[in-house]
Amino acid sequence: MSLLFSSTVGAFYRVPTVRRFLWRGWYQFLARWYPDTQWTFMNYGHRPTHGAMPFALAPEDEADRSCIQLYQLVAGSVDLAGREVLEVGSGRGGGASFVARYLRPSRVVGVDLSPLAVAFCRARHRLPGLSFEVGNAECLAFDAASFDAVVNVESSHCYGDLSAFVREVQRVLRPNGYLLYADFRARRDLDDWRNTLSSSLRLVLERDITPGVLAALDVDDDRKSSLINQRVARPLVGAFRQFAALRGTALYDKFRDGSVVYRAFVFQKTRASSAACAGAAS
Repeated sequence: MSLLFSSTVGAFYRVPTVRRFLWRGWYQFLARWYPDTQWTFMNYGHRPTHGAMPFALAPEDEADRSCIQLYQLVAGSVDLAGREVLEVGSGRGGGASFVARYLRPSRVVGVDLSPLAVAFCRARHRLPGLSFEVGNAECLAFDAASFDAVVNVESSHCYGDLSAFVREVQRVLRPNGYLLYADFRARRDLDDWRNTLSSSLRLVLERDITPGVLAALDVDDDRKSSLINQRVARPLVGAFRQFAALRGTALYDKFRDGSVVYRAFVFQKTRASSAACAGAAS
């Protein structure tokens, strides 16, 4: 019976509208019931594994070093100084705030499907040139050729239609603009994932950053576990441990055995914008 239930749930999850609905509900729940303004990142983080010098951070940012280093690795792949940047899947806003404060763009817009998350970000991150909007990654409400770079970190596994997201990124990017992207997938799906991403954009750089992500998970495990035990209602502790990929959870073990991989990519727009989705800006 458990196998049948698991198979049924998996089949429903593969339906794009169901997956989109479930993730939106989860992030709405987090924004409503966990409004802690110090919790501004939800990614798994990255720690250099080959002796690289640590990225210099202000003292108030040190607690989020692992998560920030993932953003530095991804968004710092190209020079964003003076550029207009869109982050799709901005979550609790820590990444967009980091980009705005450290990488010197002229403007950063964060887009998220959760209205409550966007409201949280607008209240928490008040910086010149930084704004947040409610939006759908698969149908972006921006004109064609509006941004020099799109940042997308550990978000696209929630989308119902990855191809639609890539087409929208290609549309809103200016000529020669960049998609700065990182996420995880099952190793068996790696080729299909890469092919989908490169269907509308030119692949410039691909890096396997799984070891660095695992290192970050290990460094932060005790801290995250303690926070979950202190702040999360007991019936939800297991779900939060899975969400955080703590040691002993299914995703952590899959990173460890290599059946799930974490990749960082740089893609570039090299051809004219694709057609807009229904409901997008013209």
